[in-house]
Amino acid sequence: MAECSVLFVCTGNICRSPTAEGVFRHYVAQNGLSKHFLIDSAGTQSYHAGKPPDTRAMSSALLRGVKMDDLRARHVEPKDFEVFDLILAMDRGHYDILKSMAPAKGGAALSLFMDFAPEAGQTDVPDPYYGGGNDFEYALDLVEQGARGLLNHLKQELSYVRT
Repeated sequence: MAECSVLFVCTGNICRSPTAEGVFRHYVAQNGLSKHFLIDSAGTQSYHAGKPPDTRAMSSALLRGVKMDDLRARHVEPKDFEVFDLILAMDRGHYDILKSMAPAKGGAALSLFMDFAPEAGQTDVPDPYYGGGNDFEYALDLVEQGARGLLNHLKQELSYVRT
């Protein structure tokens, strides 16, 4: 059983949140820590449920060594607040939706993903869906910064994750 569980959330779960899941999963594996984590992603909307990530997101990630072809979109559910220790919103709108879904007491800690990369100077990962390749590359750049910051934070906070 995983000792730390993280859920990344965006709108449709086909661009930003699966990219964050894939990149974070990749960094965790590179550090030999996969057995310690449950990593997943979901969307605030269900219209892409069951679909793989956007091909542009997968292509950008694959060029950086991150595979995401096994991921499938799903809708965030109330039980996610019980299953996950940390739920990370990709932008303020997602954060507000998740905050309204969160149980009054207990449950997952909720944060903006980019809080883990203050050096990026961004609070949101912009949605690349209606943009072009450069938009996906920029989103991936931000996701990589956030994922590195998140892993470094968890390594400091959680004694079993220290290498």
